[in-house]
Amino acid sequence: MAATGLLAIQLRTLFILTSTGRIDRENDPDCSPGPRLWLAGCASGNVVAVRYDVSDRVAAEIAALTVAEPSFITWNSPPRYLDRYVDLLCRDAPVSQMTFGLIHKLPHHLPYKSNAELIDDQSHEGRRVHEFLSTHGMPDSLAELGFRSASDLWRPWCMARVAGDVASVAFAARISEVGAELGVATVKALRGRGYAAAAVAGWSGLPTLQTRELFYSVDGSNVSSQRVVARLGLRSLGASLRLS
Repeated sequence: MAATGLLAIQLRTLFILTSTGRIDRENDPDCSPGPRLWLAGCASGNVVAVRYDVSDRVAAEIAALTVAEPSFITWNSPPRYLDRYVDLLCRDAPVSQMTFGLIHKLPHHLPYKSNAELIDDQSHEGRRVHEFLSTHGMPDSLAELGFRSASDLWRPWCMARVAGDVASVAFAARISEVGAELGVATVKALRGRGYAAAAVAGWSGLPTLQTRELFYSVDGSNVSSQRVVARLGLRSLGASLRLS
């Protein structure tokens, strides 16, 4: 599949779209608002979408600009018309947030050696752990990462455990019929030891993900995520820009 086709799948995975292809919201259980503009690029071209509340005139001007936009492949080289996109969106409302990311395509069944024990939500042990957490609550180490309850472990997930304690969790931050976006969180005291890479490798082999394209988007300022990418030897598919 062409790289732009993969980006189109990622678009459908990250967001709930309207019938006209506008971004309605994030494709997450929290129903978070989506960005006002999402631009993703690769060597063969770009894919762009604007939110439902961007005025038709602004959306049309953005679309016209993206036709001439060079392939956006790295956050180190911002889109040529970035300032123009911001100016256009500001006609409706000020731009409050700008985020650059690097997109990676995850192979299925990633190989990675680790001494961590891997469990997933589709296994007997995983179901036992989920039931325990639902009854007794989340340990402090996971609560500090934003997992307030067992329902925050978005399925499918895979945990890396060390000496019986959860070290890292890989989960479906977004999932659709055609794709899944990886999310990963590692206990602060155990970072830098390869446990996140082990959890991600285990997640990539889960049966329910084998018919979906898998993606891992890394924020330009997230050193821990970049370390996971390096450990697993992932290659960049392209870059992304979010304007909210």
